[in-house]
Amino acid sequence: MEYYKLVVLALSFASTVSCMASSHHGGPQIQWGSCDPSVVSDTSLSCGFLEVPLDYQDPSVGKARLALIKANATGERRGSVVFNPGGPGGSGLEVVNELKDLLLGFSGGVYDVISWDPRGVGNLTVPGEVFCFDDFAEYTAFFNGTIELTGIEETGNFTDPADINALLAQAPIMQKKYEQLAQKCMQSPSGKFLKYIGTAAAVRDIVSIANALDGPDAPINYIGTSYGTLIGSWLVNMFPERVGRVVLDGVFDPIVFATQEPSLSMPSQLISTDTIYKAIITGCALSGPSGCAAASEGDGPLDIDAKLQALMKTAYDATKLNASVPMTSGAIRNVLFGEMYFPADWSNLMNEEYPQMVQIVNGEAPANATLRRRSRQLIDRSPLVKRGSQPNDSPSFTGSAIYCADSVDLRGTTMEQVFKGIIPAAQNVSHLVGSTWPVAFYRCSFWPVRSVERYHGPFNKTLANKILVLSNLFDPITPLPGAETVARLLGKDAVLVRQNGFGHITVAEPSTCLNDITAAYFANGTLPANNTLCEVDADYEVFSGVNTADILAHLPRTDV
Repeated sequence: MEYYKLVVLALSFASTVSCMASSHHGGPQIQWGSCDPSVVSDTSLSCGFLEVPLDYQDPSVGKARLALIKANATGERRGSVVFNPGGPGGSGLEVVNELKDLLLGFSGGVYDVISWDPRGVGNLTVPGEVFCFDDFAEYTAFFNGTIELTGIEETGNFTDPADINALLAQAPIMQKKYEQLAQKCMQSPSGKFLKYIGTAAAVRDIVSIANALDGPDAPINYIGTSYGTLIGSWLVNMFPERVGRVVLDGVFDPIVFATQEPSLSMPSQLISTDTIYKAIITGCALSGPSGCAAASEGDGPLDIDAKLQALMKTAYDATKLNASVPMTSGAIRNVLFGEMYFPADWSNLMNEEYPQMVQIVNGEAPANATLRRRSRQLIDRSPLVKRGSQPNDSPSFTGSAIYCADSVDLRGTTMEQVFKGIIPAAQNVSHLVGSTWPVAFYRCSFWPVRSVERYHGPFNKTLANKILVLSNLFDPITPLPGAETVARLLGKDAVLVRQNGFGHITVAEPSTCLNDITAAYFANGTLPANNTLCEVDADYEVFSGVNTADILAHLPRTDV
């Protein structure tokens, strides 16, 4: 499961050019060449660039440059399928390098898998990564003494009036900081490009890539995961006549995104998180001490929950005495939330990270810089696509730049209103992670830039071909209702397939049932019955001796 881990790649390209693609289509061409072997380990992959307009409505503005990667079809080639891993801010180059075999298998092996670093991602695509600070020291000095660095401190499901008052007291401070942050981003080298970064631009870039590869009349095939499903929803509705084979997996609700501020709609994305937390502690209890370090002999899920709650309470109490403790309760929540994304990480969470956190909080070990950095970064970007440290460890703001540029116009929302949404989210939606902070979404009510083009519907166009919509039953950030909404809006043009498991996007857990469905769809357009339910493979163990079906059968029914 190494492909779920942090990938640190400084991608560059060798100068050799092996072939010229798509010259027979006219228009822009892609020169495919070898990837630099020191950064792209798989020598079967090809790399290249495509120039596109910065602004498709106004070509006089100038050009953008997209960095591309290609995995050749393993069978008889039927065209190309474009893949976006999500984020926003995920590097397609990195993920294809890590997941080539998975993606080729997913698409049946009969298409070249193409991906790219979207605008705002990496240092090869232009415009590239969005940095607003020179280094990490400047970032920490800017946010010193705020919840941006510590997370939100609360206990007892955020019912203590003292915790509520402490958070609300930070509202004017954080609002000013986010307004100043936006201005810093505007004044940075990235600032002049911010209005050209976003989902509509990504959609038009996909069309440009497809045109260059397969021709301007060919169907566009696309796989989008996580935020990549928002790109997909916009793509199939902006260009319904071009829809070929399209799979959306881990689906954002495009109606919510088109009508609500992200900073106020975040709680609706957390509806499965407490169930996933129960799944983690249930799997740990079933595995017992031999398979889960957090379990003692005879422990049930509630016993393990009590240990984790006690750990957070100890960190919370220490923070009240000393604001500079090495690990806050908010940081622990961030770690737990981030590790919900992939059941492949749950055993490591409970066997490696939990004991480390106990030692750090109890003062028995120095703060683990890797763990602290992980807690800081996990939430801004899905672990599948998170990149490593940038020069000087300066944090990337690409996620905010894309989400916020795409979101609804500013409505005068205050930070106090944002906080007053978070408090009931922790009380009623997710006791565990309702108070997670920071999250890229929350900056959007104070972000001054919107993209030159946005698509806010309709989302029920008639499509040239039927698409496949996938979701786990329990996804921590793109819960099942998002997929149900997209499938319902598209009616007969979409088929929903659910997976009876946990994690963010269906590939978080292996399912032969789902693999067979996607391969058949890509091979010949065959689709299963709508609302089909696939099981996770029984031989896949989440904890030692414990599979997904075991956890589902033993999930506690009481609130924890």
